[in-house]
Amino acid sequence: MGYLLRGIGWAARHPAQWLFGLIPALIVLAVYVAALVFLAYRLDDLAGWVTGFADGWPDAARTSARVVAGLALYGSALFLAVITFTAVTLLVGDPFYEAIAVRVEESQGGAPPEPDVPLLVQIGRAVKDTLILGAVALVFAVVFFACGFLPVVGQTVVPVVAALVSGYFLAGELTSIALERRGLRRRERFARLKADRLLVVGFGAATFVVFLIPLGAVLAMPGAVAGATLLARERLAGEPPAEASLTSAH
Repeated sequence: MGYLLRGIGWAARHPAQWLFGLIPALIVLAVYVAALVFLAYRLDDLAGWVTGFADGWPDAARTSARVVAGLALYGSALFLAVITFTAVTLLVGDPFYEAIAVRVEESQGGAPPEPDVPLLVQIGRAVKDTLILGAVALVFAVVFFACGFLPVVGQTVVPVVAALVSGYFLAGELTSIALERRGLRRRERFARLKADRLLVVGFGAATFVVFLIPLGAVLAMPGAVAGATLLARERLAGEPPAEASLTSAH
């Protein structure tokens, strides 16, 4: 959480960079809000379709099943939105957040040189990573949706686990800018994350909670990028422990 607060503090001291970083987040937010509003409008129909097996149940039981299904559907959609929002925003706003990350690095003593990789190759890698993350997030969303039907556990434990899982992947996306600048590809980046998992989950889960606040994902995005850059620079850029690297390779 400290790295997120440091990143937000950095953005607050550099208002021009903060405003600069809002542009891609606002664009992506508009698309996501439109999709979530449409889902909310159709939620009753979707919940009824998912719980078709309950059509012959008594009214109270059928209504309860559809309410649980609706909550699980919308909760899964929010989980998927928060996970992919960062990846899509970073993809759309790559030049914006790259510039912010460089400014953060320079304020801490200097940024490493940019890797000698053609722009088209960088874009291709970014799109590939975003698609892979989206597929993984979709799998988790389906699992959490199914677990949402479990009495009590589905409304208490599952949201907490979803926040922790979301946090881990959010941290992976946000730190990718600084780590890619150091020549680390996706597999190597996640080896670093795994080597310091508790720290990474703490940063990511705090960011996830902030992103759930209305407009939080937009307003905090520049600060989250700044905090992730500090996290990557100070804790993740070094070589991971041999045990973590070996486990990752397996």
